[in-house]
Amino acid sequence: MSASFERKLNNYAELLVRKGVNIRPGQRLHLTCPVEAAELGRRVADAAYRFGAKLVEVHWVDDAVTLSRFANAKAETFDEIPTARADAVIKGVARGDALLAIHAADPSLLKDQNPELVAKVQRMTQEYLQAYSASVMANKVNWCVASAAIGAWARQVFPEAPAGEQVARLWDAIFAATRADLDDPIAAWNQHVADLAARRAYLNERQFDALRYTGPGTDLTLGLPRNHVWMGGTGLAADGEEFIANLPTEEVFTLPHRERAEGTVASTRPLSYAGTLIDDFSLTFAGGKVVGLKARDGEDTLRRLVETDEGSARLGEVALVPHGSPISASGILFYNTLFDENASCHVAIGKAYPKCLDGGTEMSAGDLKAAGANHSLAHVDFMIGSDQLDIDGLSADGQSTPLMRAGEWA
Repeated sequence: MSASFERKLNNYAELLVRKGVNIRPGQRLHLTCPVEAAELGRRVADAAYRFGAKLVEVHWVDDAVTLSRFANAKAETFDEIPTARADAVIKGVARGDALLAIHAADPSLLKDQNPELVAKVQRMTQEYLQAYSASVMANKVNWCVASAAIGAWARQVFPEAPAGEQVARLWDAIFAATRADLDDPIAAWNQHVADLAARRAYLNERQFDALRYTGPGTDLTLGLPRNHVWMGGTGLAADGEEFIANLPTEEVFTLPHRERAEGTVASTRPLSYAGTLIDDFSLTFAGGKVVGLKARDGEDTLRRLVETDEGSARLGEVALVPHGSPISASGILFYNTLFDENASCHVAIGKAYPKCLDGGTEMSAGDLKAAGANHSLAHVDFMIGSDQLDIDGLSADGQSTPLMRAGEWA
């Protein structure tokens, strides 16, 4: 391990602890980490303890074990899901612990497995974690999602590279995307979140009634609820302290009105979902609901996603990302939503963030729905941005304001 790599890995671990979850002195940290990324997990634990964590509880995950069940277990045994890790984080949220999930998986892990069983496990997991997901989406605790380089993912991203170099190249890409390769990553992130704050302040002041998207295969109008709130960069936990929920992040985002999506939107990057790649797809909306879909690859998986429940056929998030973002400029297709969504404007099927409505975290489910917020077990982002996408903000009186032209801020 070179001195340069050591420095960047330590920078990254410290970023996840200080700017990601922003650990509080005396707070517990729940860390979910792939076994292949154990070295990063250990350094995160070191950093967390240095900055005051009371206890770091690590939950290891392993693609090989996940695949083994689908490949070898009898179908009739898929009537339950593993819950030990879920129970631990549910308890942790109730106690006010910090949550850090390092997500890294083979994007095609389950592509050859029974899609009905994959969808069944996905739904059972979503149902089991409903209360937990609601607490996290409402920022009841400080949380962060990040990634680490592992072999199967690196082979997907850099298939042309020699086998011995693929993981190293992916680490370099992660370090660049998260600014961990800079001399002072903390200062760089302070400036970056300030820039995102200025973007969201402008959008919150304008309070557009709708957004109009036009580009190849895309002609979509998304209505926005009254009193919607644009967010991005940092969030505030229940104790009033800031944290960054995604590292990297380049987006500002809010929620669309659940009943006001009209037209067709085309994907511009593959979506890795439930161990399957969904590629070259489009969704058509009427009255806010998906009324048609098609995909070159993974259409069955996409259809099952949209059919998860009533809300999974509607949109819960809209996010603006300039095409010139550092991740997009890298030219790398990550096959990982955390990274690819920060290279591209995107929307999300499913549940909306209540925090994106003024007073939304205190509203009942009925009041949220009446205000236009969508509810679902699912929340899955997919990418629609490119250097050919134009976006206009539409006011209630019909005036149009250019927001993006050729994928860049106007």
